[in-house]
Amino acid sequence: MSDEENLERRELALLLRRLNVELDAVTARFAELHGLNRTDVRALVAIMDAARRGEALTAGRLGEAVDLRSASVTALVDRLEKVGHVRRVRDPEDRRRVGLEMSESAMVAGAEHFGGLARDLTAAMDGYGDEELAVVRRWLEDMTAVITRHNRAEPDPA
Repeated sequence: MSDEENLERRELALLLRRLNVELDAVTARFAELHGLNRTDVRALVAIMDAARRGEALTAGRLGEAVDLRSASVTALVDRLEKVGHVRRVRDPEDRRRVGLEMSESAMVAGAEHFGGLARDLTAAMDGYGDEELAVVRRWLEDMTAVITRHNRAEPDPA
Protein backbone atom coordinates (compact mmCIF):
# COMPACT_ATOMS: atom_id res chain seq x y z
CA MET A 1 0.00 0.00 0.00
CA SER A 2 1.35 3.41 -0.94
CA ASP A 3 1.93 6.27 1.49
CA GLU A 4 -0.89 8.16 -0.24
CA GLU A 5 -3.33 5.26 0.31
CA ASN A 6 -2.22 5.00 3.93
CA LEU A 7 -2.82 8.72 4.42
CA GLU A 8 -6.32 8.45 2.93
CA ARG A 9 -7.17 5.56 5.28
CA ARG A 10 -5.89 7.50 8.30
CA GLU A 11 -7.99 10.49 7.20
CA LEU A 12 -11.07 8.28 6.99
CA ALA A 13 -10.38 6.95 10.49
CA LEU A 14 -10.10 10.54 11.74
CA LEU A 15 -13.37 11.47 10.04
CA LEU A 16 -15.03 8.48 11.68
CA ARG A 17 -13.70 9.60 15.05
CA ARG A 18 -15.02 13.13 14.41
CA LEU A 19 -18.43 11.74 13.46
CA ASN A 20 -18.45 9.75 16.69
CA VAL A 21 -17.54 12.82 18.76
CA GLU A 22 -20.38 14.82 17.19
CA LEU A 23 -22.92 12.01 17.62
CA ASP A 24 -21.78 11.58 21.21
CA ALA A 25 -22.42 15.28 21.82
CA VAL A 26 -25.98 14.95 20.46
CA THR A 27 -26.54 11.94 22.72
CA ALA A 28 -25.01 13.69 25.74
CA ARG A 29 -27.36 16.63 25.22
CA PHE A 30 -30.35 14.27 25.12
CA ALA A 31 -29.15 12.54 28.30
CA GLU A 32 -28.66 15.87 30.06
CA LEU A 33 -32.11 17.14 29.07
CA HIS A 34 -33.78 13.96 30.35
CA GLY A 35 -31.74 13.28 33.48
CA LEU A 36 -30.09 10.19 32.03
CA ASN A 37 -26.54 8.95 31.89
CA ARG A 38 -24.67 7.52 28.91
CA THR A 39 -25.48 3.91 29.77
CA ASP A 40 -29.17 4.76 30.16
CA VAL A 41 -29.22 6.15 26.62
CA ARG A 42 -27.29 3.16 25.26
CA ALA A 43 -29.87 0.89 26.90
CA LEU A 44 -32.78 2.80 25.39
CA VAL A 45 -31.18 2.58 21.95
CA ALA A 46 -30.62 -1.18 22.36
CA ILE A 47 -34.27 -1.68 23.38
CA MET A 48 -35.48 0.48 20.50
CA ASP A 49 -33.25 -1.33 17.96
CA ALA A 50 -34.49 -4.73 19.15
CA ALA A 51 -38.10 -3.57 18.79
CA ARG A 52 -37.33 -2.33 15.28
CA ARG A 53 -36.06 -5.86 14.46
CA GLY A 54 -39.26 -7.34 15.93
CA GLU A 55 -37.46 -8.79 18.96
CA ALA A 56 -38.21 -8.45 22.65
CA LEU A 57 -35.01 -7.60 24.48
CA THR A 58 -34.55 -9.39 27.80
CA ALA A 59 -32.45 -8.02 30.64
CA GLY A 60 -29.74 -10.56 29.83
CA ARG A 61 -29.58 -9.50 26.20
CA LEU A 62 -29.59 -5.85 27.28
CA GLY A 63 -26.56 -6.58 29.46
CA GLU A 64 -24.75 -8.00 26.44
CA ALA A 65 -25.74 -4.99 24.32
CA VAL A 66 -24.42 -2.42 26.81
CA ASP A 67 -21.66 -4.62 28.27
CA LEU A 68 -22.92 -4.77 31.86
CA ARG A 69 -23.10 -7.55 34.44
CA SER A 70 -26.41 -8.89 35.75
CA ALA A 71 -26.68 -6.83 38.97
CA SER A 72 -25.85 -3.62 37.09
CA VAL A 73 -28.44 -4.44 34.43
CA THR A 74 -31.10 -4.91 37.11
CA ALA A 75 -30.25 -1.51 38.60
CA LEU A 76 -30.28 0.06 35.13
CA VAL A 77 -33.69 -1.38 34.23
CA ASP A 78 -35.08 -0.44 37.66
CA ARG A 79 -33.86 3.14 37.16
CA LEU A 80 -35.30 3.42 33.63
CA GLU A 81 -38.58 1.89 34.76
CA LYS A 82 -38.81 4.24 37.75
CA VAL A 83 -38.49 7.34 35.54
CA GLY A 84 -41.05 5.93 33.10
CA HIS A 85 -38.82 5.23 30.09
CA VAL A 86 -39.04 1.42 30.12
CA ARG A 87 -41.54 -1.20 31.14
CA ARG A 88 -41.10 -4.90 31.81
CA VAL A 89 -43.49 -7.06 29.79
CA ARG A 90 -44.08 -10.79 30.33
CA ASP A 91 -43.83 -12.96 27.23
CA PRO A 92 -47.35 -14.31 26.57
CA GLU A 93 -45.91 -17.65 25.38
CA ASP A 94 -43.43 -18.07 28.26
CA ARG A 95 -44.52 -16.20 31.40
CA ARG A 96 -41.08 -16.74 32.95
CA ARG A 97 -39.51 -14.61 30.22
CA VAL A 98 -39.63 -10.84 30.64
CA GLY A 99 -39.00 -8.45 27.77
CA LEU A 100 -38.23 -4.77 27.92
CA GLU A 101 -40.15 -2.11 26.03
CA MET A 102 -39.68 1.62 25.73
CA SER A 103 -42.57 3.70 26.97
CA GLU A 104 -44.50 5.98 24.65
CA SER A 105 -43.11 9.03 26.46
CA ALA A 106 -39.52 7.83 25.90
CA MET A 107 -40.22 7.28 22.20
CA VAL A 108 -41.75 10.76 21.91
CA ALA A 109 -38.77 12.33 23.68
CA GLY A 110 -36.37 10.47 21.38
CA ALA A 111 -38.31 11.48 18.28
CA GLU A 112 -38.38 15.12 19.36
CA HIS A 113 -34.64 15.20 20.00
CA PHE A 114 -33.32 12.97 17.21
CA GLY A 115 -36.08 13.28 14.59
CA GLY A 116 -34.68 16.38 12.91
CA LEU A 117 -31.22 14.85 12.80
CA ALA A 118 -32.61 11.65 11.24
CA ARG A 119 -34.44 13.68 8.58
CA ASP A 120 -31.34 15.75 7.81
CA LEU A 121 -29.13 12.65 7.61
CA THR A 122 -31.59 11.00 5.23
CA ALA A 123 -31.71 14.15 3.10
CA ALA A 124 -27.90 14.29 3.02
CA MET A 125 -27.92 10.81 1.46
CA ASP A 126 -30.04 11.96 -1.49
CA GLY A 127 -26.92 12.71 -3.54
CA TYR A 128 -25.70 9.10 -3.32
CA GLY A 129 -26.73 6.19 -5.50
CA ASP A 130 -27.78 2.78 -4.25
CA GLU A 131 -24.38 1.25 -5.01
CA GLU A 132 -22.56 4.00 -3.13
CA LEU A 133 -24.87 3.61 -0.13
CA ALA A 134 -24.30 -0.16 -0.17
CA VAL A 135 -20.53 0.46 0.09
CA VAL A 136 -21.07 2.99 2.89
CA ARG A 137 -23.30 0.49 4.72
CA ARG A 138 -20.69 -2.27 4.42
CA TRP A 139 -17.94 0.11 5.59
CA LEU A 140 -19.94 1.33 8.58
CA GLU A 141 -20.84 -2.24 9.58
CA ASP A 142 -17.18 -3.28 9.34
CA MET A 143 -15.97 -0.23 11.31
CA THR A 144 -18.65 -0.77 13.96
CA ALA A 145 -17.58 -4.41 14.35
CA VAL A 146 -13.93 -3.38 14.77
CA ILE A 147 -14.83 -0.69 17.32
CA THR A 148 -17.08 -3.09 19.25
CA ARG A 149 -14.32 -5.73 19.40
CA HIS A 150 -11.82 -3.09 20.52
CA ASN A 151 -14.18 -1.76 23.19
CA ARG A 152 -14.88 -5.19 24.63
CA ALA A 153 -11.35 -6.57 24.48
CA GLU A 154 -9.57 -7.26 27.72
CA PRO A 155 -7.03 -4.54 28.52
CA ASP A 156 -3.43 -5.35 27.65
CA PRO A 157 -1.58 -5.78 30.97
CA ALA A 158 1.58 -4.30 29.45
